[in-house]
Amino acid sequence: MSVRLSLSLDRFEGKGKSIAVLLTDSGEALNIPRSLLVPDAVPGDVLALTLERDAAATRQLAEQTRRLQDKLSRRDPGGDLRL
Repeated sequence: MSVRLSLSLDRFEGKGKSIAVLLTDSGEALNIPRSLLVPDAVPGDVLALTLERDAAATRQLAEQTRRLQDKLSRRDPGGDLRL
């Protein structure tokens, strides 16, 4: 399942105009790094943003986290570290 949003590029802010201020249809502001936008985006453009869950990446991150927790628990000589 994915969610698709339509966002209008309102303006650029911050040092070097590095933050893009995007507005939702309801007027909520979403600030993201300008570097994540398409290079030719300008204020007034409408941009589409699609969000989807990446199940494979989620499983991989969970496994990496488990391995790190196991490694840290082996280094805990007192056994009082609970992860």
